[in-house]
Amino acid sequence: TIRRLMDRVGPADGDISPALLDACRRGDRDALGALYEAYKDRVYSIAFHYLHRDAAAAADATQQVFLKLISQMARFRGDAAFSTWLYRLVVNVCLDRTRRGRSDRLSPQDPIVLDAVADPRPSHEDGLARREVARTVHDAIDTLPPKLRLAILLRYFDDLSYEDMATALGCSIGTVSSRLSRGHRLLAGRLAPLRAAPIPK
Repeated sequence: TIRRLMDRVGPADGDISPALLDACRRGDRDALGALYEAYKDRVYSIAFHYLHRDAAAAADATQQVFLKLISQMARFRGDAAFSTWLYRLVVNVCLDRTRRGRSDRLSPQDPIVLDAVADPRPSHEDGLARREVARTVHDAIDTLPPKLRLAILLRYFDDLSYEDMATALGCSIGTVSSRLSRGHRLLAGRLAPLRAAPIPK
């Protein structure tokens, strides 16, 4: 299934502590540095996959997100999880880049980051097969329209709930469901050969 294919590309971690957030709101530089260290990989990962695995564009987008975060930190009141608010900043930066026509292109030669390998010592053949599965999944995601691509990434790469996705994407839960459904249909056709073949464990 698509879910089984997507499960190969990276889970999310927990939310940040209230004490650290309070220090960040006060402008504590050490706290802001800790916040950056806690979330930079998650932000970069979403930007990297959304921007077609363009490492330079993802690094630039990550920097933009954290500059926005620092300037807007005082506005975060805790009505939603901090990670959800942060994802909203990531979504805005990614969509802004698409609207400006920057980096919304395929980069098939860029490296692919693979996570969640079941066997810590896979055979060479299994490793190649897993990388090919991931490459095919990533390439299929690359072809999705921007809003559908973001929905798929937030749901399957970071395991956000529909409620958190709705907040991050600035839409209703029904729209989240619709975007995921449309994304699933498009991916189902493009990943049909993989679904017909056994997926490496």
